[in-house]
Amino acid sequence: QVRVVESGGGLVQPGGSLRLSCVGSGITVSRYHMGWYRRAPGKQRELVAQISSGGTINYSDSVKGRFTISRDDAENTVALQMNNLKPEDTAVYFCKARPTWTTSFQYWGQGTQVTVSS
Repeated sequence: QVRVVESGGGLVQPGGSLRLSCVGSGITVSRYHMGWYRRAPGKQRELVAQISSGGTINYSDSVKGRFTISRDDAENTVALQMNNLKPEDTAVYFCKARPTWTTSFQYWGQGTQVTVSS
């Protein structure tokens, strides 16, 4: 019943751009701390960007200046605009929703593949 679903992944050339979207179902995204994570081949899942319910934004150093996270309350979505993509950005990107009122659980999407290659 409660789901967060990612979309927008695909194949892009180095230096290109891609926009990912995460839509909430059964939750109101603005009531959650939202994050984008990624897992590259052979590596652990890592935080890419996050936006709190109150609007505080944080980025990993590796994407700072290239990626932008935003929330659209009307659409109940969180987007990740990715510019100047690099091959090392290749990964499965996941959306996470964490309740503001507890740290006991969170919701994860199933991921969307981003491949940066020439």
